Amino acid sequence: MKRMFVAPDPGRTRLRNSLRAVIGTGLAVAAAELAGLSLTASITGGLAALLALFTVLDADVRAQRVTTALLPATGFPVLVLATGLQGTPPARDAAFLAVVFAGVYARRWGPRGHALGIFAFMMFFVTQFLHARPAQLPELFAAVALALLSAGAVRFVLWPIERRTPPAAVPPPLPGTGLARPTTRQAFQATAACAFALAIGQVLSEDRWYWAVGTAWWIFVNTASRGETLVRGFRRVLGTVVGIAAGLLIAVPLHGAPAPTAVLVAVCVFGIFYTAAPSYSWMMFFVTVMAGLLYGLLGVLHPGLLLLRFEETAVGALGAALAVVLILPVTTHGANDAWIQRALHCVRAATAASLDRLAGDPGADPAPHAAELELLLVRARVALAPLVHPLSPLRARKARARQVMALLDDCAREVRGLVAVAADPQASHDARLAAACWRVEAAVEALTAPEGALEHAAPRTAAREPGGEPALAHLHGLEEALVALATPLRTDPRAPLVVTAA
Repeated sequence: MKRMFVAPDPGRTRLRNSLRAVIGTGLAVAAAELAGLSLTASITGGLAALLALFTVLDADVRAQRVTTALLPATGFPVLVLATGLQGTPPARDAAFLAVVFAGVYARRWGPRGHALGIFAFMMFFVTQFLHARPAQLPELFAAVALALLSAGAVRFVLWPIERRTPPAAVPPPLPGTGLARPTTRQAFQATAACAFALAIGQVLSEDRWYWAVGTAWWIFVNTASRGETLVRGFRRVLGTVVGIAAGLLIAVPLHGAPAPTAVLVAVCVFGIFYTAAPSYSWMMFFVTVMAGLLYGLLGVLHPGLLLLRFEETAVGALGAALAVVLILPVTTHGANDAWIQRALHCVRAATAASLDRLAGDPGADPAPHAAELELLLVRARVALAPLVHPLSPLRARKARARQVMALLDDCAREVRGLVAVAADPQASHDARLAAACWRVEAAVEALTAPEGALEHAAPRTAAREPGGEPALAHLHGLEEALVALATPLRTDPRAPLVVTAA
């Protein structure tokens, strides 16, 4: 709970995106209702708007517009396929798994492929959720079109957040070739996990099996290693359990009453967007509560259905766990090192840009580097999560991982402070800043040097000088955090962590 509300939010970007999502989704549903479409179509439109605002993460506004416009190119054919195969389960199941494989494989084409793949999968999923039929296709198409127009109007016209604050570049996936390439490996893993979830899920329920498949699919979004996937599965189950408990207290007593249900769904949409980055468990809590509210609107909600939701979620998480352990597994250590190194390089870039800005260069802008650093730290936390998990038996690695994350958080805090000072037009350039910046760059180079060069590049820190500018204080704090990182990053991961005095 604490992390959800105190997690860094530079420029209040998460808050603004969350409020915009509520407006965009609400506008999409209102448009469908005003057009006289059915409840099934309205729910489909609301989900389409939510996905358009949640998954389209291209690095510039123009690319975001193109990706949003392309969503029907994958969504409409999948709607036709999914509704047409409703009466033939074997063919439907095979088509669903094909969509799973293609949707994950498409991530190799960057943010656009990622968004299109998710949209295609979710159009198949929502067809199963709503039991849509071919006769409903015209209104489903209309609802999705209205939803994308609504989401686009809010995102690009009414509240163009990205136009004023360019979004940070999405960190590219970890490198690899052939079957070791992340998208290829995950395509096989996700398909195997979804096949397991589909088979066992249908044993539990012939009507609600799709929750198991959805769980397996989403666990593989934004994960890179075996440990990350296992922890994400645990957090999904945890969030679902808490969400089911809340659903029993909130959704069931409402009995699908339209007005309070609409208000609570809006709260859930806000919660999904606001908590997605800092806490996957809380995001799943809001997803689960929203699902219960939608079931209430459809008139099928009862406590037994929520229990089945938990069982299907557990099956999907188990399928994902088996897939990452048995099929082309990737260890946690390799993913940890890659994301930490990227974060350190971003620290250096933000520092250099801040120094140039303080020196009077109006073209130097450290803000995008600071925003990118926040994204990289989210990925680093995900990569390190398996090591700091309460159930992890690796005590030495747990202590090391916690120290690494604490020091990286210190780095991010000092970078945010430095960027804020650099943005002040009254800030002057202290001659000592250049030396401090050089020491920061040297410390980063020492931490990211090849293994054989480490002993020749030991980072050192200068003593803090009294007084001076705020920028100098932030650089000293950054330098100290980087030097302290040498201990946990350079020693044997299995050895006890020895913290030396500063």
